[in-house]
Amino acid sequence: MTMRMVIDTDTASDDAVALAMALRHPGAEVTAVTTVAGNCPLPQTTSNALYTAELCGSEVPVYPGAAAPLQATADYATWFHGMDGLGDRGYPPPSRAAEDTDAVTALIEHIRADPGVTLVTLGPLTNVAEAVRRAPDIAGKVGRCVVMGGTAHTVGNVTPAAEFNLWFDPHAARIVFASGLPIEMVGWEICRGEAGFTEDEQQQFKALDTELGHFFIDCNATALESMREQGADRMELADPTAMAVALDKKGVVTGAGRHYVEIEAESPLTRGMSVVDSLDVTGRPPNTEVVWSIDIPRFKQMVYDAARPR
Repeated sequence: MTMRMVIDTDTASDDAVALAMALRHPGAEVTAVTTVAGNCPLPQTTSNALYTAELCGSEVPVYPGAAAPLQATADYATWFHGMDGLGDRGYPPPSRAAEDTDAVTALIEHIRADPGVTLVTLGPLTNVAEAVRRAPDIAGKVGRCVVMGGTAHTVGNVTPAAEFNLWFDPHAARIVFASGLPIEMVGWEICRGEAGFTEDEQQQFKALDTELGHFFIDCNATALESMREQGADRMELADPTAMAVALDKKGVVTGAGRHYVEIEAESPLTRGMSVVDSLDVTGRPPNTEVVWSIDIPRFKQMVYDAARPR
């Protein structure tokens, strides 16, 4: 049975890989892509989504969304992904334009028209927060909401306490986690360590000699340098881990649990922190399925398969 999917993304390097995984997966049909500011300003994330879809031979509609967080000041991650979000490799502009409809309207319309759809979020949650505020009923119509965001082990990548997507717009994240959406949280830590791609594994993509095989590595060039500055010796791809969970949950997830999760939005020290009640000390009902571990070889094979020739 084909999985119908809507993807919300601040498309930069690892988002592009995740987007390609979905667009090229034989068991998935991506019906819409919505874009949001985060890794880069909105015009660039939209252009990157269109360009990635084009590389995959897809005409999926792309809807531009929020250009800024709900309350916080935008602080982009161009230092990590490059000024264009794709490693500053000089990729050409996409050959088609985004849709005129805005992302929030598109999210509401697509979810209402397709009950049970899988919603995958790869960026800040601004669009989704605005959608559930405007149309609370859509929370009950989403089949799954797979969120790449947060960190269940409190190891942040933008502050000691927070992962970038939730930190960029913590107020939106707090709204979404309290909305009743069936959230499956895939934290940043899932992509670390052995889940990262070694130099030899990176070369396997190049050895395919496909456009996507080269793109997966090249668009992450500046990100890889930033990872090395942070002490990583592998290419860590957070968004593809979430996409792997979305596409093949039974095969990929090896450990998960339902917990109450709340997002800190006000504290300067812990802004964007995903507070996971893993021991049920608050007594509050679970609102999130937290992914604790994945089958790493299976995950890597899924990324590799997305770059293979068809």
